[in-house]
Amino acid sequence: MPDDVLSTIDPASPIEPALETIQRRVLWLATRIVDAANHDRDTGDGVKVGGHQASSASMVSIMTALWFGHLDAEDRVSVKPHASPVLHAINYLLGTLDRGYLTTLRARGGLQSYPSRTKDPDQVDFSTGSVGLGATAPLFAAAVRRYVDAHFGPRPRSRFVSLIGDAELDEGNIWEAIADPVAADLGNVLWVVDFNRQSLDRIVPGVRISQWSAYFTAMGWHAMELKYGRRLRAAFALDGGESLRRWIDDMANEQYQSLFGLADDELRKRFLDGAPAGVTRFCADFDDAQLAALVTDLGGHDLLGLIDAFAECDRVDDRPSVLFPYTVKGWGLPMAGNPRNHSALLSVEQVEALRASLGLTAATEWDRIDPGTDAGRLVADRAAHLARTPAPDPDPVPVPAATGVRTTRPISTQEAFGRILTDLSRDPAVAPHLVTTAPDVATSTNLAGYINRVGVFAPADRKAWHEDAVLRWTESPAGQHLELGISEMNLFSLLGQLGLADRMSGHRLLPIGTVYDPFVLRGLDAFVYSVYSGSRFVVVGTPSGVTLAPEGGAHQSIGTASVGIELPGVSFAEPAYATALDWLLCDALADVGSGAAPEPDRSRGTSHYLRLTTRPLDQAPFEAVRRRVGDAVLRGRVLAGAYQLLDAGELAATGAPAVNLVATGAVLPETLAAAEELAGEGVAAHVVDVTAAGRLYHAWQQAHRTGVRTARRPSVPEVLRTAFPGPAAAAPVVTVHDASSHALAWLGTALGVPGVPLGVDSFGQSGTVADLYELNDLQTGAIVNAALAALAR
Repeated sequence: MPDDVLSTIDPASPIEPALETIQRRVLWLATRIVDAANHDRDTGDGVKVGGHQASSASMVSIMTALWFGHLDAEDRVSVKPHASPVLHAINYLLGTLDRGYLTTLRARGGLQSYPSRTKDPDQVDFSTGSVGLGATAPLFAAAVRRYVDAHFGPRPRSRFVSLIGDAELDEGNIWEAIADPVAADLGNVLWVVDFNRQSLDRIVPGVRISQWSAYFTAMGWHAMELKYGRRLRAAFALDGGESLRRWIDDMANEQYQSLFGLADDELRKRFLDGAPAGVTRFCADFDDAQLAALVTDLGGHDLLGLIDAFAECDRVDDRPSVLFPYTVKGWGLPMAGNPRNHSALLSVEQVEALRASLGLTAATEWDRIDPGTDAGRLVADRAAHLARTPAPDPDPVPVPAATGVRTTRPISTQEAFGRILTDLSRDPAVAPHLVTTAPDVATSTNLAGYINRVGVFAPADRKAWHEDAVLRWTESPAGQHLELGISEMNLFSLLGQLGLADRMSGHRLLPIGTVYDPFVLRGLDAFVYSVYSGSRFVVVGTPSGVTLAPEGGAHQSIGTASVGIELPGVSFAEPAYATALDWLLCDALADVGSGAAPEPDRSRGTSHYLRLTTRPLDQAPFEAVRRRVGDAVLRGRVLAGAYQLLDAGELAATGAPAVNLVATGAVLPETLAAAEELAGEGVAAHVVDVTAAGRLYHAWQQAHRTGVRTARRPSVPEVLRTAFPGPAAAAPVVTVHDASSHALAWLGTALGVPGVPLGVDSFGQSGTVADLYELNDLQTGAIVNAALAALAR
C-alpha cells in the first residue's frame, strides 16, 4: 500500500517525466547562475555578489509548470524579484537567451539582479525588484488591455500573471491595488503566491492564508489553495489518513519547516514528536525514506497539480484569481527550509554534488536539454508555442505644437491646463489616444471640461442618477477618463501600464494623470518603478507649494520639485504662464506619442512631470517677450528650460551693478516687482523665468560630464547662454522657488557666480499667499535683500 501511494502518477499524463527532467535542469541552472556569479568571477572589490538560490528554488516547480505546461505566447508574466535566475534559466532552455549570459548575473551589461524589462538581455515582461510593485503591474496592465480593447477593438487574448513571494503580501500597495474598482472583474488575471512561509530573516510564525484568502474573496477575487501534492492527497484517502491530514494542518509552521533540513530518520522523530497514536500507527507502514518523501509532498512542487490548478483558475473568467501553492524555500537544495537560507549560498562542494546527482559534468553543466529526448522535444514544442511575433511599432501620434490657448485676464496654470486638454480633445488626430486618470481628484485638478467631452470609462454602461450642471459624469466603454480611488500608488502604477500600452497591447496612448502635488510623494515608489520600466506618460501635480496658502502645511508641497529634477527618465517643468504651459504640454505629449527610444543622457526624459499652481498670474510680461522675440524663438527657449523675461541691459550698460533674479512658477510676480524696486535703487536686475528646471539641469550636467570625460573645461549649454546673455552671465544669481530652496541652488555653480537660493525649507501653515510668502522669504522685500547680499559677495 505505501509503495502505491509513493508512486502515484496520473496514467493519462505521460508528460510528467519530461516535466520532471526540465524542472531539475531549471533548478540546476538557476542555482549555478548564482554560484558562478559568486565563485567563478573575481570582482576585484571584495564585495559579495549575492543572489537568492533558496528563493529561486521555491519557484522552480511553479515556473516550470507555467512555461512548459500552461502559458501561451501572448500571456504576460511578472516574476518575483528573487526568482530572476529561474526566469533566465527558462529563457535559456527555450532558446531566447544566449549561453554567454549565464555567467553574467549582477555583472555590468549582464543579467540584472532582478528582472528588468529595459536592462536584461532576454524577454522580461515586467520589471520587478521593489517588492509589491511588480506584483500589481500585470493587474493594471490587464485593466489597460480592457480599455484598449473597448476603444480600438479586441487584441489577441492575453493572460496577465503575477508570481509573488508570500512576504510581498505585507506591502500595502498590494491591497490598495486589488481594492480599486478600475481593476475589478478582470478574468484574465492570475496571481500565484509562492507560499513558502518564510521571509528574509525567519520562518513566519503564523500562517495567514485564511486571512489573505478571505480578503481576496471579499474584493471579488477567486481564491484557491494548493497545499498538498498528489501523494499526500492519496495517503489522506487511505484508512487512517484523515488523522495524518489533521496532524499536518495543526502543526506549527516552524515545526513543519524544520523537517526539510533533516536526515530521514531524524525527520520521522521530529514529525511524530507529540503526534496522536493514530498518526504514529499510520506512519509505521512507511520506512524513513518513504515517510520523508510523503510528508514533504507539497502542492507547490506537484507539477501536474499546478497545471490543473492553473486551468481551474482559467475557467473562472469573470473575476481575477489568486492561487496559493504551498512550497518550501530552497526546495531540492541542502538549505531547504533553513530559516536563514534567504541569502545563503551553496558551497562549491555542494554545487559539485548537485551537478553529479543530475548526471552533469563540468563540461556539460551549461548544456541545454538533449533535443532527442522526451524532455528536449517538449522544450522545443513549448519554444515554438511561446514564440512571439514582433508587433509593428504603432505610428506616432501627431500632436500639434500648441493649441493656441489665449487669455485676456490673469489665469492660473491649473486652469490653463484644463482648457488646453479640452482643446486637444477636439483634435481628431489626437483625441482617440488621450486617456486621463486621477485618484478621486479629477474635478479639483481641472479635468471637468475634458471629462464632459469624453466621459468616464466603465466596462459597461452605467446609469447616471444625478444631474450636475458643471460636470456630466457619464460612464461607458467609450469614456476616456479612468477614475481611481484615493491611492497615489495606484495612480502611478496605472500610469506606468498606460504608458506601456504600445508594448503590452499594441496601441499607443497619451496618458495624463493628475494628482495634488504634495501627494506625488505618496506614490513616489510606483512613480520610480514606472519610469524605471521605460513607461511614457505625463503627470500633472497641482495645486502646488505654499501658494496653496489657505489649505495649510498638509496640502503644501515642498520637495516635489527636487524629485522631478532628480528622477532619471523624467522631464520636470513648472511654467508660470499659459502659453508656456501650452507649448510644454503639447511637446510632452508629442514626445510620449512618438515612442522614440531614449537617447543616452537625454535631458528630456521619457515621462513628463508638470508642477502647476492655482494662483492666477498676469500674462502681460510673457506676451511682451513674445512680441519682442517671436513665437519660434521663445518656444525653443521655453522648451529648453529657461528664457530671459526681463532684460535690464540698458541700466547695466550705465555701469550699474547687475544681478540675475531667477524664478520659476507662481513667484514670478514678486520677482518682477523686486527687479523694479532694485532698478529704483540703481541695480540692474535681469529676470529669468525657468520653465523646465529638469531640462535645464540635465543640459548643464550633460555638458559637465562631457568635460569630465574629455578632460576639458565644461562648456555652458546653449540654454544657459541665451537665458543669461553676454554680461548677464557674470552677474550673481538669486533663485526664487515655491519649493525647497536647494532645487535651484545649483544655478550659481553652473554659471560660476555667487548665488543666494530662496525657497520653502519648513512646513507651511494656513494663511494668505502674502502671509506664507513672508514666512518663507518669497515676498518682494526678501528678494531685494537677497539680491543685495549676492552683490555684496
